[in-house]
Amino acid sequence: MNWLSRFKRNSIYARLFTTYLLLTALATSLMAGYILWSFYAYFMRSRQADLENWTTALGASYADFLATNDLERVQLVTQRYGAPETVALRVFSPQGKLLATSSPELDKQITNWSEVPGVQEALQNRAVQGVAKGILSSEDRLYIARPITRNGRLLGALRMSITLEQFQRQFAHVISTVLASLLLTILLCAILSDRLARSLSTPIETMRNFAIRLGSGQFGDRLNLRQNNELDQLVIELNRMSQRLASLDQERRAFLANVSHEFRTPISNVQVTVEALKHGAADDPEVRDRFLQTVEDEMKRLARLIHDLLDLGRLEAGVTTLERQSLNLLELVDRAVRAIETRMQEAGISVKQTVPPIEVHGDPERLLQALLNILDNAMKHSAKSSIVSIKGDRVGKQAVLQISDQGKGIGEDDLPRVFEQFYRVDASRKGDGAGLGLAIAKRIIEAHNGSITVNSQLARGTTFTIHLPLES
Repeated sequence: MNWLSRFKRNSIYARLFTTYLLLTALATSLMAGYILWSFYAYFMRSRQADLENWTTALGASYADFLATNDLERVQLVTQRYGAPETVALRVFSPQGKLLATSSPELDKQITNWSEVPGVQEALQNRAVQGVAKGILSSEDRLYIARPITRNGRLLGALRMSITLEQFQRQFAHVISTVLASLLLTILLCAILSDRLARSLSTPIETMRNFAIRLGSGQFGDRLNLRQNNELDQLVIELNRMSQRLASLDQERRAFLANVSHEFRTPISNVQVTVEALKHGAADDPEVRDRFLQTVEDEMKRLARLIHDLLDLGRLEAGVTTLERQSLNLLELVDRAVRAIETRMQEAGISVKQTVPPIEVHGDPERLLQALLNILDNAMKHSAKSSIVSIKGDRVGKQAVLQISDQGKGIGEDDLPRVFEQFYRVDASRKGDGAGLGLAIAKRIIEAHNGSITVNSQLARGTTFTIHLPLES
């Protein structure tokens, strides 16, 4: 693909290429212009300095001759120093009369010397210099006109000029050379701009297409670009985002499947029970009561599942408002133990707690919900006649709470996933819940700027460790 087709197809490439080329063309043009201007100004200053020196020396000689009225010597000096074709030398009397000239034939055609640039000023005892057209030609000439004086007395005026035609030809040649070099430089800059534009536009275009694929749902792909610049970090972040989106998509699918399964089971049980009641089971009071109890239990199970899902959704979306206040960690643990004490006694499980009265900052009801979920998990997976231990302490600017059971423990493969939604370790650790309790507890604690971790040893039990910020 050539650069023209790429230019038409890729707007990023077009902008980069145009920007690089315009900047380099502007820079080289400014540099070339500055060089030409400097060269021209240097030449003009040099020639003006030469004229200044020549006329100063000639003016002193002319002053000597005019003081003695030696016009022959004036004419002789004028012819000698005005002999070159490029030089014109003229001497005037104080009244403006031409006394000597290096071009007598030409000067016969001039009737009014006061109109010649510089003559009038020189006769007024002022020295001037500049660039003007030739007296009877259109060529540019550099001139200087100055008064001839002696002891404050005006003896006449001197005007000397040189043609710029040769310099202008040389300068035109220099300009053509510089312009040719400028065009070559711009061509080389275009090639370099093409390379630079492609080096940036190609990876950007690749990343754009990658982002488009992500937007269309193609998660899990990876970008393989090595640029050795800031774009590498962007590639890393895009790959990380791709993997995260793939993981979230997988979690979403698993979540939908789990929700469907969790809803389908109680609904199926209710449908079967209702069908049985419709087909005669209602005639037997004992069977009817048992079936109605089943319907009630399944509806409660559905209500708990819906409540947990709503809680989890609000926590993950960050729309749950926490009623933060100062609260005592010991009192919070006591409330949680009292709420679950009856169920633990029925399961033959005792609670041992050593929690100091530490002040923390948070929503008491939400934190109570998190503790109950963790204690409920510990109770479900504890052996009969075992102990659930609750220990609290102050570590730095945080309160640390550890809840340990004496259950079967969790394997290393399952440990990282205990806080996932609907996740259950194995059949031996299944309870009556839907696998949302620990996920909700984790979201609540994190909403309080805290953290929760889990450690476990098989056949020895599991410990959940909670960190919460202290009341400042």
